[in-house]
Amino acid sequence: MTETTALRTAPLRARAEIDLAALRANVRTLRALAPGAAFMAVVKSEAYGHGAVPCARAAVEAGATWLGTATPEEALALRAAGGFDDVRIMCWLWTPGGPWREAVEAGLDVSVGGMWALREVTEAARQAGTPARVQLKADTGLGRGGCQPGEDWAGLVREALRAEADGLLRITGLWSHFACADEPGHPSIAAQLSRFREMVAYAEARGARPEVRHLANSPATLTLPESHFDLVRPGIAMYGISPSPELGSPADFGLRPVMTLSASLALVKQVPGGHGVSYGHGYVTPGETTLGLVPLGYADGIPRHASGAGPVLVGGKWRTVAGRIAMDQFVVDLGGDEPEPGAEAVLFGPGDRGEPTAEDWAQAAGTIAYEIVTRIGTRVPRVYRNVDVDAGVDAAM
Repeated sequence: MTETTALRTAPLRARAEIDLAALRANVRTLRALAPGAAFMAVVKSEAYGHGAVPCARAAVEAGATWLGTATPEEALALRAAGGFDDVRIMCWLWTPGGPWREAVEAGLDVSVGGMWALREVTEAARQAGTPARVQLKADTGLGRGGCQPGEDWAGLVREALRAEADGLLRITGLWSHFACADEPGHPSIAAQLSRFREMVAYAEARGARPEVRHLANSPATLTLPESHFDLVRPGIAMYGISPSPELGSPADFGLRPVMTLSASLALVKQVPGGHGVSYGHGYVTPGETTLGLVPLGYADGIPRHASGAGPVLVGGKWRTVAGRIAMDQFVVDLGGDEPEPGAEAVLFGPGDRGEPTAEDWAQAAGTIAYEIVTRIGTRVPRVYRNVDVDAGVDAAM
């Protein structure tokens, strides 16, 4: 990352501006909702498309003491980036033969939800000569990763405690994940809370002494204080996006979207009425008009499902994708307006200037805002605003 006092030194085809000041403010807002809990900033999948290392650093500056990733490779990359020596890093998506020894030696907290994983991490700790930091994951009702209650949980707890007594691991956490915390009043919420308490109580009654017990994701952090326990794990909310429109907008929670995606118009031209636009001619101009070419497409992560529906701000007005979104580009009907080539087209941002938001694109594509920001690809450079907490330095990457 090369720091500069300007956002860019040359015009960019497209750019995703990442406002790190907004991210820090979001972290502080979320921390205030769970004042008795530690804060894990979830930065998996390149921080939901925003850039893992810069966002992790900003989150730590705002008070996060843990970082969370899905894969061990993501966690190891954070550790290797430097600057996180005093920060706990946890990863939870393992497959057999994964880099267990590297994780142990890097001091990562690793999730274990089954006997095969416990065997592999124990062997890695034996080879490394260092106790593994293990968090036992309980399946309290999501039905994905984690150990089932009953005999499976009893066996996993028993063997983990035996390995702990042998000095091969330390049980640092007991945790689980909600299925429907983004659906207020869903009966599974209370059921999972009850099951989690039962499974934690079982492990602790047999000698487990975890440092943290945790269950709360973004929606639970926002709306379920009874689920906060010792640590909360906000993900999408940290980036200023509501985990569910039913819960409220970002502004309702005092959050601000962190990413603004824009591009420079590659071409503006006049066409007659009846002119087909893009593949399949799914859009035909109703009369003489001007078309603007936006140099972004599904190879950059713009959802093809938003063809004919995705909103774009050009010249202070909302436009709509005209016809199909192609691999590298799409067209908007400018309705006779004639901005110059190079004029800014804003796909989404906080909405301050009347631009669409990631939620608007999610609605247009029939998906969720998580997917909109996470899928923005590597051809789109990230331009970081407010990198330096005090000086407001910007940087491009």
